[in-house]
Amino acid sequence: MKIKYLLTVIATVAITKNSFAQYAQDVVRFSTFQNGSTSRIKAIGNAGTAIGGDLSSISGNPAGLGFFTHSEFNITPEFDGSKVNSAYFGQNANTTNNHGNLNNASVVIYQQLNIQKGRDKTKGWLSINYGAGYSRTNNFYEDINYGGRNPNNSISDYFAGIANNHPNDALGGWAYNHGIVDNFGTSTNPDYASTVSTPINQNGIISRTGGQSEFDFAFGANYSNKLYIGVGVAITDIRYDYYRQFTETGSASIPPNGGTVGVPTDFNSAYVQSQSTRGNGANIKLGVIYKPIEALRLGFTFTSPTYYSIDDSYNEGLTTNINGRASQSDQLGASSFTYDMRTPLKLAGGAAFFIGKYGFISGDVEYIDYASAHINSNQDFDNTSDINQIKADYRSTINVHVGAEARVTSMFYLRGGYSQQGSPFKNNSTATDITGDIKTVTGGIGLRFGAYYVDATYAHITGSEVITPYLIDAGNPTASFKKTNNNAFLTLGYRF
Repeated sequence: MKIKYLLTVIATVAITKNSFAQYAQDVVRFSTFQNGSTSRIKAIGNAGTAIGGDLSSISGNPAGLGFFTHSEFNITPEFDGSKVNSAYFGQNANTTNNHGNLNNASVVIYQQLNIQKGRDKTKGWLSINYGAGYSRTNNFYEDINYGGRNPNNSISDYFAGIANNHPNDALGGWAYNHGIVDNFGTSTNPDYASTVSTPINQNGIISRTGGQSEFDFAFGANYSNKLYIGVGVAITDIRYDYYRQFTETGSASIPPNGGTVGVPTDFNSAYVQSQSTRGNGANIKLGVIYKPIEALRLGFTFTSPTYYSIDDSYNEGLTTNINGRASQSDQLGASSFTYDMRTPLKLAGGAAFFIGKYGFISGDVEYIDYASAHINSNQDFDNTSDINQIKADYRSTINVHVGAEARVTSMFYLRGGYSQQGSPFKNNSTATDITGDIKTVTGGIGLRFGAYYVDATYAHITGSEVITPYLIDAGNPTASFKKTNNNAFLTLGYRF
């Protein structure tokens, strides 16, 4: 016989991190940004560390600004097309999301240094150039839909675990009041468990919007047309919104009104979570490019950790409809939280080999240690759990970029490239949201008309993700996703 006892915490609105433990995952999500770039550099796989002379240097390797011999401005809008194919208990689905953005806008001001009369004009400090720009460094826009028939367990098993292990969390009380969790123990020794029968139909919806961006200010200097150095400062911004709905439809063993013995009854429930994150931060970049011979350029960039101040707002709710009863709904008021975080530093090295006036081949490698990401404690938050999770689940990785440009005529250029961004997750990661390597194949063209130019690039991006919608003692369900982005970029530029 089921004995019901009212949870003493049902009236509370306290929420613990076990309901939505993803601060550690967010700090890594916000650490996977890439340097902003023009269509030209995107077309060569973002292998721009050693190129120089492109406005991407403002947000990439600031030493590249030293190559400019004139002032220049350009702007790059983008079109992003996202498609996600899902698989969950043998059932497949797909969703799309198309949108446009401003990807990059930059300007450089050329300043030639005074050279004394009679002095060799190719020796010493020849110029110092100043640049400023806006870049979109991360894109979060995507929609995900997955569903299937779970033969093993229900999200109500997760709710029951909350009720047993975290009695101060209102979510367990909601599930108990709604009847999808019941007490199979006593008032002094409760044992909460699911009343839902399996198999159960489950469906998940995830919507992500927003992005990361940078406002960069940099300068680069030219010494004897051999050595180029640069420094940059970036003011960074995060805007991230997340919405998740997980629904179940099936049968639960629910006592009738006034009864104590459960009767199989049709029901459906929807568990909703939403998060809104806003943040601002800053980092610095130091860069150098050296030409040992005219045909070869070697580049190096140090990007400091980005120090962020984050404002996070979270909400969740549970709605249950039981056949023959009025709908029940509970919702937690928006819970706000502020914390500081630090992303990992990034080291990048690259080389570019120029084949006379016919073009070049370029390659970059980047090193990032995601395990060094950090979340600070404050009076409302103990970071111990998140720091342990970061060290346990994340690793260092290498990103690779290669590309080439061919000068077909004095007006027309062809470009192609490839890049691979390594996954930050260890092979034995216990994270509930795991992403794989991101691979990008690019191609583009460039046109030159005197002081004006146009560059167009197409990027085909593939990746994967595995999400665990809820955690229980054993048999956690997983949904797998194959992601594809088909993006287009167009740069319009003017030299003056």
